[in-house]
Amino acid sequence: MEIVSSLVSLTVSKFLHFSGLADDRNVLRTKKMEEKALEVYDVIRTIRDPEKPNTLEELDVVTEKSVEVRELAEEEFLVTIRFSPTVPHCSLATLIGLCLRIKLQRCLPFRHKLEIYISEGTHSTEEDVNKQINDKERVAAAMENPNLREIVEQCVAEPDD
Repeated sequence: MEIVSSLVSLTVSKFLHFSGLADDRNVLRTKKMEEKALEVYDVIRTIRDPEKPNTLEELDVVTEKSVEVRELAEEEFLVTIRFSPTVPHCSLATLIGLCLRIKLQRCLPFRHKLEIYISEGTHSTEEDVNKQINDKERVAAAMENPNLREIVEQCVAEPDD
């Protein structure tokens, strides 16, 4: 039975490859990932900087290119964000990462795994910050702090239209 299943799978793969349908399927998958990435970017671009009156988009902390989405399983996605603090010694980089995580956890309408990183070479302590913002226990502990939670809420609140 296993041999028959393997032969059928191989035959279907070859048929799709030679017919061009496999390429069409890859194009559709790529387009779907690009659409998901834009959906993610639309969620994070309006997050406010913790110490400036600007959004992360206005400060180029996040851009469309800083969002990547890959399919993990059917209707489950890996969302990777790489953000660039405005200065290499930004003391609020961890807070910005926390704001990104909280807003995405609340607003993404699809199942996802989230990875948030500082863009390589853009911060003096990027490795430490990356560990903090991707540690679920540290994120939960941070959100239990009322002062920190209030700052995050202000940053992730939708702007008045």
